[in-house]
Amino acid sequence: MAIDLFIYRIGREIGSMVAALGGIDAIVFTGGIGENDAATRAEVLRAAAWAGFSLDEAANAGGGPLVTRGPGPSAWVIPTDEEAMIARDTRAVLAAMRQPVL
Repeated sequence: MAIDLFIYRIGREIGSMVAALGGIDAIVFTGGIGENDAATRAEVLRAAAWAGFSLDEAANAGGGPLVTRGPGPSAWVIPTDEEAMIARDTRAVLAAMRQPVL
């Protein structure tokens, strides 16, 4: 039930963004679930079929990077290095703390 709610909430947010932006070109899946859970990506894209997404089952099972086909919007799996981003942001904050306050 939790996964169903998760998929529903993602679909709701996609709908909100498509409406606010007047369309959509692409969705990017990243992070732990987005990069590693083909079943969740498939459910999200099936729920967003109304927006023109067409899931490529084989590409999705293989982890992409492109997991859709056809003329509609695309969906991509883009790896992220969350630990590196945290380290960079921490370094920037620490460097800023060493600057004199004017």
